[in-house]
Amino acid sequence: MVKGILDRLNGEIVLGDGGYIVELEQRGYVEAGAFTPELALTHPYAIEALHREMKNAGAEVLQVMAFYGSREKLATVGYEDRTIDINQIATKIAKDVAGDELLVAGDLSTTWKWNKDDERSHKLVSDMFDEQIEAQYGVDFFIGELFFNLGEAMLCLDRIKKNTGVPAMITMSFRQNNITDDGFSASDCAKILSSEGADIVGLNCMNDPEHMYPHIKEMRSGFDGYLAAQPVAFRCTDETPWFTGLPSFPDKLEPTQMNRYELGDFAKTAKELGVNYIGGCCGCKATHIREMARSLDKLTQDRRWIADPDSPMSETEHNWDKRNA
Repeated sequence: MVKGILDRLNGEIVLGDGGYIVELEQRGYVEAGAFTPELALTHPYAIEALHREMKNAGAEVLQVMAFYGSREKLATVGYEDRTIDINQIATKIAKDVAGDELLVAGDLSTTWKWNKDDERSHKLVSDMFDEQIEAQYGVDFFIGELFFNLGEAMLCLDRIKKNTGVPAMITMSFRQNNITDDGFSASDCAKILSSEGADIVGLNCMNDPEHMYPHIKEMRSGFDGYLAAQPVAFRCTDETPWFTGLPSFPDKLEPTQMNRYELGDFAKTAKELGVNYIGGCCGCKATHIREMARSLDKLTQDRRWIADPDSPMSETEHNWDKRNA
C-alpha cells in the first residue's frame, strides 16, 4: 500500500501529474472556452488513457479530472443535473488507474460564484464544494486549485476540513502580479492558509515557470510548511505573465508550448527553492512529467536512448550534431 501524501512529503519530493482539461481539448474531447469535465460521462476512456500516460511517465499522484466540475459551472454546458455522476465517475477512473501504486487527489476549483461582499454567494459556493466532496468519496487527499481570491480558497479549505478526514492542499493562482483579487499577497496566502489548517499550500496554473518563480520564493519565505508548485507549460511574457491573458488563449496555444526539458529544469529549480510537491498544470503533457521525473531522479529504469552518430541507424543519429544548432 502506498504511503499517504503527508508521510511521503515528510521524507521526499512528491511528483504530481500534469494538466488534463486543456490537453483533452487539444485531443478533441472538450470544448475550448468552457473547459468542463462532462467527458467523464461522454468519453471516459479519454480520461483513463491520459491517467495511464501520466502514471507511465512517473507521476506519483493522479488528480481526479473534475476541474470546473461544480454544479453552477456545469450548468453553462447543460450538465448541472449530472454533477454527482460526473464527479463520481471521474473519481472511479482515477482510482482504477492508480490502483495500489499511486495516490489519488480529489479536485475542487474556483467556482466563479464567490463574492466577498455577498454572504449568499458564500452559502452557494459552500454547497457546491460539499456536493463535489461527497461525490469524490475515497480519495487520499483533496486539492483545491485555481483560486484568485483567498476568501474562496479559505472556504474550500473549511469544507474539506469539515467534511473529510484527509489532508488538504490549497493552491493559489496569480495573474498580473502577486496580489489576489481580494487583496492578499502570495506570502499572506501561504501564512494564512497554513495557519488555518492547510496541510500543503502552493501555486498552480496561470504562470509559466519563469513567472512562477517569484511567487514560489515569496511563499517559501513566508511559511515553513509543505509547498506545492504546478506551472503551465505555455510560454508567457513579462507584459502578460499569465497564459489566459495571452492572445493565444484558449484555442491557439500550440505555438506557445514549452518543451519537456524546460519543465525538467523547472523541477530541479523548484526543488532547490524548497518546493515539496512538484507537478504541472495546463499544457504539461506526459512527456513533461517524464522529464520532471528524470530531473528529480525518480525514474528507476531510465531507458534514455543513446545516439551513435559514427554509425547512424536513423535520421536522429544522422543529424545528431545539429540538434542544438
